[in-house]
Amino acid sequence: MTHIEYKYLNSINTPADLRKLSVEELPRYCEELRQYIIEQCAINPGHLASSLGAVEIAVAIHYVYDTPNDALVWDVGHQAYAHKIITGRREAFRENRRKGGISGFPRMAESEYDAFGAGHSSVSISAALGIAEAAKFGGRERKVVAVIGDGSIAGGLAFEGLNNAGADKNNDLLVILNDNNMSIDRSQGALNGYLLRLSLSHRYNRFKQGLWSLLSHTPAVLNLCRKAGNAIKHGLLQNSNLFESLGFRYFGRVDGHNVALLVRTLRSLKNIKSPKLLHIITQKGHGYAPAEDNLPVWHAPGRFDPETGVRIKSESKGTKFQDVFGQTLLDLARTDERVVGITPAMPSGCSMTIMMEAMPERCFDVGIAEGHAVTFSAGLAAGGARPFCNIYSTFMQRAYDNIIHDVALQNLPVTLCLDRGGLVGEDGATHHGTFDLAYLGCVPNIVVATPSDEAELRNMMYTALRSNRPCAIRYPRGEGRGAEWRDRPFEEIAIGRARTVKEGDRVAVFAFGPLLTEVEKGVARYEAECGESGVGIYDMRYAKPLDEALVLEVARRVQRIITIEDGVVRGGAGEAVVKLLCDHDITTAVTTLGVGDTFVEHGTVAELRSLCGIDAEAVYDALKR
Repeated sequence: MTHIEYKYLNSINTPADLRKLSVEELPRYCEELRQYIIEQCAINPGHLASSLGAVEIAVAIHYVYDTPNDALVWDVGHQAYAHKIITGRREAFRENRRKGGISGFPRMAESEYDAFGAGHSSVSISAALGIAEAAKFGGRERKVVAVIGDGSIAGGLAFEGLNNAGADKNNDLLVILNDNNMSIDRSQGALNGYLLRLSLSHRYNRFKQGLWSLLSHTPAVLNLCRKAGNAIKHGLLQNSNLFESLGFRYFGRVDGHNVALLVRTLRSLKNIKSPKLLHIITQKGHGYAPAEDNLPVWHAPGRFDPETGVRIKSESKGTKFQDVFGQTLLDLARTDERVVGITPAMPSGCSMTIMMEAMPERCFDVGIAEGHAVTFSAGLAAGGARPFCNIYSTFMQRAYDNIIHDVALQNLPVTLCLDRGGLVGEDGATHHGTFDLAYLGCVPNIVVATPSDEAELRNMMYTALRSNRPCAIRYPRGEGRGAEWRDRPFEEIAIGRARTVKEGDRVAVFAFGPLLTEVEKGVARYEAECGESGVGIYDMRYAKPLDEALVLEVARRVQRIITIEDGVVRGGAGEAVVKLLCDHDITTAVTTLGVGDTFVEHGTVAELRSLCGIDAEAVYDALKR
């Protein structure tokens, strides 16, 4: 990477400062922003490639529009680092995603320039439309811009927003489609193919933009221009433009890395008061060769040497849970021809790529469409397949009705694999998987499995396949405990049966999922320091159904029970234990350790477990009470 001296970066603290630059100075400022983002992400990991591809977009919008009076809404927020730096958070960006530092995503509570929070995809158009309508109600002159990627715009919620926004010709909304042909992996689906074919703009849009420039000068030619534009459009195109069919004026395709061109284009569009869509073409990872060459890896690469692009790998202690899933799925598929895999645009993140490389015809990347992924899986199951649908826990929330209505109610043999269950770390409140045990625990027919290590995940996938019923298996981000799992014969783990790790007659600790490691550490310290040996440890394995026989038997002979889970306490597994004891008039004291009634911010997993009171220290403290 060639270093340049910071000429403008340190003097621009607000968009007002940015607007003092000439258009000719903007390319240099964009280079400086890109270099600063690379330097900071190298030592403080974040979402790199998306933000490198959106530098010119952020600069042009803040240069042309009167932010924060005009509202800018980012979809997902992976691409918003330049936006954060421009809007007064240059120094704070050094602590991006760290505990106590700024979020890696836009947040309304963090800055007045963050018009709407983000983290999940496809929400920007609906939110921006709401902001635009609220401005009209309040009699406020406010322009609203939504920036959405080609992966996110394929989501159902984005189409709902487009459908609603296009019906009102009086809303002053601009949607900028940032088209880089990528989400985290390569974008999929018919819409992606359509966008690739939308090179129609070279003739039609040059003519149309000339027409619109006339409208502000001669009202008499308004109807004539519109008719001429429509006639020429239909002469140039065999099929009408999708976005114009939805009521938007379409402009594009525009080079998203030509900041001067973007400024000119936005200045023209700023004066058109109707729904507009600007289609810009960008390159994810733009300006940094290592990122351009391997986009899925450089979406969030971790630490790296900015000069060489060599990633700095942390010391490995075990296999990542996602890789256990990917290899096990392939192994199951080799033994059962009914097994198929489904992912909503996360094949690399969940390691379904392992099976995709070996059996591409039995894997489905359905794009950013969690609800569709679940119902599609239900249809596959209804047709005789045995689908394993892998969705990050936080994104599975978006498919809740589909889980209930399409899978559980019909008792279909769909296995939902919830990757990133529990606290995920630096991605923060929008991405923690802390609600899954609660929102799945109340759904009839579904088994909810909580493997504590790699071997249990593998065998629970096998058990789910054999069970012929709806199952959800939730497991954490990152590496496991180092349990042996490769090349081992599959073993069925009886549904609703826990495992006794250590017997005890005074206190019992019921561990759900990977927190078993924290429990063992906390108990070992307590027994060593306090000279106690009566603490029992139980790997519960299933949050639903509970091993009721074991819970009741243990509760009748111990003085106290501690439950621990890396999810919310309210409605969680610990409360299920409490209810079971109440139903049987057992009065043994119970302490429930878990996430409180709060949204957990960002930090390392260790920091957040300590904050939430679900680490070894918390177990030790609970035992001492």
